[in-house]
Amino acid sequence: MVSVLTGVMTSVIDKLTALLGEEYTKLTGVQREVNFMKDELSSMNALLQRLAEADSDLDLQTKEWRRQVQEMSYDIEDCVDEFMHRVGNSSTTDSGGLVHGVVQQLKVLWARYQIGSKIQDLKARVEDANKRRVRYKVDELAFQSSTKSAIDPRLPSLYADPDGLVGIGRPRDDLIRMLMEGEGTSVQQLKVISIVGPGGLGKTTLANEVYHRLEGQFQCRAFVSLSQQPDVKKILRNILYQVSHQEYANMETWDEEMYFIVIDDIWSTQAWKTIRCALYVNNCASRIMTTTRIVSIAKSCCSPHHDHVYEITPLSTDNSKCLFFKRIFGSEHICPPHLEDISSEILEKCSGSPLAIVTMASLLANKACTKQEWDRVCNSIGSTLEKDPDVEEMRRILSLSFDDLPHHLKTCLLYLSIFPEDYEIERDQLVKRWIAEGFINMEGGQDLEEIGENYFNDLINRSMIQPMKIKCDGRVASCQVHDMILDLLISKSVEENFATFISGKNKTLLLQHKVRRLSLNYYSQDHTMFPSAAIISQCRSLSIFGYSEQMPSLSKFRVLRVLDIENGEEMEHKYFEHIRRLLQLKYLRLHVRSISALPEQLGELWQLRTLDLGGTKITKLPKSIVQLQNLTCLRVCNMELPEEIGNLHALQELSEIKINRNSMASSLLGLGSLTKLRILRLRWCISNTDTDNRTFIDNFLSSLRKLGRLNLRSLCIQSYCGYSIDFMLDSWFPTPYLLQKFQMNLEYYFPRIPSWIASLGNLTYLDINVDPLEEETLEILGNLPSLMCLWVSSKAAAPKERLVVSNGMFGFLKEFQFMCWRNKVGLVFEAGSMPRLEKLRIPFNAGTGLNFGIEHLSSLRHLIVEIICSGASVQEVEALEEAMRSAADLLPNRLFLEVRTWD
Repeated sequence: MVSVLTGVMTSVIDKLTALLGEEYTKLTGVQREVNFMKDELSSMNALLQRLAEADSDLDLQTKEWRRQVQEMSYDIEDCVDEFMHRVGNSSTTDSGGLVHGVVQQLKVLWARYQIGSKIQDLKARVEDANKRRVRYKVDELAFQSSTKSAIDPRLPSLYADPDGLVGIGRPRDDLIRMLMEGEGTSVQQLKVISIVGPGGLGKTTLANEVYHRLEGQFQCRAFVSLSQQPDVKKILRNILYQVSHQEYANMETWDEEMYFIVIDDIWSTQAWKTIRCALYVNNCASRIMTTTRIVSIAKSCCSPHHDHVYEITPLSTDNSKCLFFKRIFGSEHICPPHLEDISSEILEKCSGSPLAIVTMASLLANKACTKQEWDRVCNSIGSTLEKDPDVEEMRRILSLSFDDLPHHLKTCLLYLSIFPEDYEIERDQLVKRWIAEGFINMEGGQDLEEIGENYFNDLINRSMIQPMKIKCDGRVASCQVHDMILDLLISKSVEENFATFISGKNKTLLLQHKVRRLSLNYYSQDHTMFPSAAIISQCRSLSIFGYSEQMPSLSKFRVLRVLDIENGEEMEHKYFEHIRRLLQLKYLRLHVRSISALPEQLGELWQLRTLDLGGTKITKLPKSIVQLQNLTCLRVCNMELPEEIGNLHALQELSEIKINRNSMASSLLGLGSLTKLRILRLRWCISNTDTDNRTFIDNFLSSLRKLGRLNLRSLCIQSYCGYSIDFMLDSWFPTPYLLQKFQMNLEYYFPRIPSWIASLGNLTYLDINVDPLEEETLEILGNLPSLMCLWVSSKAAAPKERLVVSNGMFGFLKEFQFMCWRNKVGLVFEAGSMPRLEKLRIPFNAGTGLNFGIEHLSSLRHLIVEIICSGASVQEVEALEEAMRSAADLLPNRLFLEVRTWD
């Protein structure tokens, strides 16, 4: 497993063990050296694992020894990988006669000679590293406790001047209301409220404000802050002292008194459980308030009352400006006109974080009030070049969250530093890159992508990354990194030589070591030059955003695992001629519109797992594509189905393939051989009215039936230009019982619901077109037990204009989007229908009534109303819009209402 703190040591040890196995027993003369290296590296790896536990307390000398060992582990793995590839390729090559056999034997002998020479050199490096370890007493120095006592960086939050606080009134009042609800009732049970949010949003300041507002209403009270590894006994003594105002008090009567305790900054569930056990549970309306950066801990504190979790939000734009200008100019209303635009840009980077705003304001307060100086400060965010004490203090506070992460999550999080500012990172794309980099290890029988998604969710849970797109089932599909967190990640990546960044804003970055991961951002406004002195031959990951004539040639990258190029509009075909040489490549993503073909030798990249060509003009894949036996994901855009597709036995995702008359009927039948296929997206461009096409349809149906019995989870089938797919109405048998998602396009309509849909017990997402739409259709869909997201489009309803959604239907549905444009069709929601519905999109004809049962949708949070204005007056449209807003105001939740008008 690859780790930012241990390098690739674990992987290297496994591969050296393989070199000692039967397959490589002919490595005459180096068996002893390989065995020596394996044993020495195993010992070093054990020490690296222990050093990782004490990472933040290590001295510079120990960190330098660790860095050298990490770099050495990369070089050893590159050497072993190259040899294994050469020998592996030679041993599997088909016999081509005597001369061919002799040539292959010579190649193998030459490969063995080369690795023998390199292993001697690497063995010498291992010996030197071990001698330095002994000479500098790394084992002893690494675990000496630090004698310096650092000041808690959160301390100023407890002594903040209330007059200087901005935007705290509403959350403070909300929390006070949550805490005091139920006071005076006959049963005054203990209540726990938890504030959760990322570091820097002001949780401690808010909790402190609430505490001081309420402290006079409780006989016993205490406010304590926890460290990441708290001394629980000391914490409990602190609570005891604050409650009793004595060093050691008798607590026998405390269980009969009303108390208010604030536990600030909880880092583990175990710490909460221990403290919780020491606090009395009474019926005196006692209150406990906690703060944490981790969502799961907040829920644990309030369990089972998750509605007692208060999620703190960033400051609004107005409050951000108020705080910013107040700190710099002494008044929230003062800002020189020439600094208004650059102020907005800086505040946009701060994203409403009070910590970031105050930090940047403190920095600028000591700078000249010129646009040039403020521009320089703005551009320094994320460059790690700004060494101002206030910026360093902010990084220390944010580092608390980073330091609390386990090793594997630190590595995965640092990897996000390679993406540009404000870049929306797709979860699936990120997880596939993590896998290609070796950041994820198989755990039990879990799939690598499932483990990767768990890692991603854990980072969301710990408030380290911000969720962007959220699916109806609650899964986060994409994320962003706050600019201040990105600044921290870049700083740590540079420190550990984890990644190297070349862009306009940090072009002066010194390249002191071999580049292991390279991120080139050519979107920068400044001209970006790639330094010729950069050592990139050992680079494992290359990410290019934008285009420049100065891009390094792919021929220089010998050990690349990941290649991701996005929006290189002007790139020439010849730039990709050397892709065939990237023999270690596992992840290839090209979103380059100018590319229309790839080298035929693409099939030589036998380690490739992900091939994403969705952003290119390529219409036909090389025939050699079917040689990629490790390929798990193939993403294209409207490309023809490859011949012999059934040979890709590892394939789990295939999208978006075009099936037309140029496709081979045998290839359609071969789809059924993809026994691991989980996701299939295709464009159907074959007419079912032509008798010559019957073989295509039969073969496709045969494959669908096989896939449905195996692992198929998601099917998206699109049919344009009038191509019908009504052959799917009753032909999918047995039922694809694992199917979770079915989606179709807007041009073809089923005449009724396909028979197999009614028995899909695992279906959670359905996007379907049915014409006409009848109540029987709604009944079938309403009885699907797992359905969470439903999109239904129709041209008309028959025979009624209003369809009824009855009590008990759609019990788990969270999102419902209904489109019916040509007829005045409406829905009526009865009491008890769609009890969990959160998002609704529905059309209305202007001039019609509003009695559709919105008051019964008690969980609704987002309502999109499409008003069809054709034939209506302006007054009728305005009246309907006003009536809709009035109805929305009556719902218990704070509803987000969108009103759109058509025709």
